[in-house]
Amino acid sequence: MIRITLAAILLAAPAYAAENKEDSCKYQGQVMAAVQAARLDRVKEADAEQSILDSEPEWPEQYSKAIPQLVSHIYAMKRRDLKAAELGPILEQQCLENWEQIQEMKRQLNSN
Repeated sequence: MIRITLAAILLAAPAYAAENKEDSCKYQGQVMAAVQAARLDRVKEADAEQSILDSEPEWPEQYSKAIPQLVSHIYAMKRRDLKAAELGPILEQQCLENWEQIQEMKRQLNSN
């Protein structure tokens, strides 16, 4: 589950979004946590992106491009499953652990 989401958010985030992997992964985790919170707060799926953006998130603006993909994925999950895990920290950790593989995927996509 989280690996698919990880690929979606990482590939949606521009390569120049952060100067280092720690910052990039932190921001990506924040985006994931915001989408999960919206779902748990019963924000309607159609309103989730705008609701998150209206909260004036602290991540750089370009990370918000991943919100639609994450909303689609997170809203397909059952709320009870979302209550069982904090997806933001999980995503951040997986991002850090898989950074080189993700960068290679981005390079391959950009060269096509």
